[in-house]
This record gives sequence, C-alpha cells and structure tokens, in this order.
Amino acid sequence: MLSISDLRENYSKYELLEENLTKNPIELFDTWFKFALETEVLEPNAMTLSTVSLERKPRSRVVLLKDYSNKGFSFYTNYQSDKGREIELNNNVSLNFYWSKIERQVRIEGKAIKLSFEENDNYFNSRPMGSKIGAIISRQSRPVNSRDEILKRFEEYDLSQMPERPKNWGGFIIKPILIEFWQGRPNRLHDRIKYIFKDNRWSYQRLEP
Repeated sequence: MLSISDLRENYSKYELLEENLTKNPIELFDTWFKFALETEVLEPNAMTLSTVSLERKPRSRVVLLKDYSNKGFSFYTNYQSDKGREIELNNNVSLNFYWSKIERQVRIEGKAIKLSFEENDNYFNSRPMGSKIGAIISRQSRPVNSRDEILKRFEEYDLSQMPERPKNWGGFIIKPILIEFWQGRPNRLHDRIKYIFKDNRWSYQRLEP
C-alpha cells in the first residue's frame, strides 16, 4: 500500500542567487514566467487566489492571470461571485504560482482593486463568443438544481444580439506589497527571496528554507 509520507521529490534543477536578482521583483517574475512558457509548463498563468470569507475564514481557488506589469497582477471574474463579494469587504488577498516542472513557486500578497470600465470592456470583447455568453448567463457561486439548467440557459441565448459585458463582470488588479520567490533545492535547503514594498521602494532579503 502506498504511503503518502514516502512521496518525495529531490529538487535540484536550478538555484536562486543574489547575483541574479533584480531591484524590481516584477522584472524577476517576468523572467521566471517567460521561462515557464519556454519550458512548456502547463498553464503557467494558473494561480491560487486566497481571500477572506464573510465569516473571516480563508478561502482559496485557482484562477487565471490575464496580465501583469509594474502596476500589478490582473484576473477577471463575476463581481457577485464568492471571491468578488469577499474582496469587496476585505481586499487583502494573496496569489500563489507553483510551477512543478521547473521547481519554482511565487507567492504574492497585496490589495485587490477593480479595473476600469474601459479595461473590462476591452478584455471582455477580446474573448471567444462562448466565453462571453458563459459570463452573461452564469450566476457564479449560486446554487443550481442541475447542470442541464445552466446548459439550457446557454443554448437559449439569443445569438442575434451582440453580447455586452454584464455590469457585474470584470477584473481586479492585485497591487503587490510582498513577493516571495521560491526555488527548490536539494535536501530541502530551498532558496527563498522575499521582496517587500515600503516607502515607495522594493527591498529584499533571503529567508531560511
């Protein structure tokens, strides 16, 4: 019988040294993200988003990163979903990327801010037709009697109408105040570098594994 406690992976592919760091962690994230793309990591933009529930309990789910820049990290959702309503009350959130193929992880903490109407419209209009309709007919996070009920709503959508972005659908940008880079290393002596944004500048420190 397989014992989960015996499952082990010895990380040894890469290292993270101070000489390879950048002053701005977004530049380092950009390097790591592009490397994940080059090495064909499956869905490198998949990230775990953690919020605080209305009952003040942590909640996590995987969402897709749609853009990043010095301004922050963006994703889209239904504002009336669980995560949307939770962010409305407490916009302190965290993100986590884990790329097992290259033995790397990036953890981000920050505040979620709604994107502008223009940014929301531009992204919504760039989506495939099925995704647009899905966003319109979905009552995300609400109970439903059956899958058939959702499919019926989808199939009955009037295709003669040009789909318009629902007002309750849009994006958030996470403005980071902490970004930690984790590189797996042998003997669990992993490289960990934490960046902190304070007094309008980034600084970093190495953490013990």
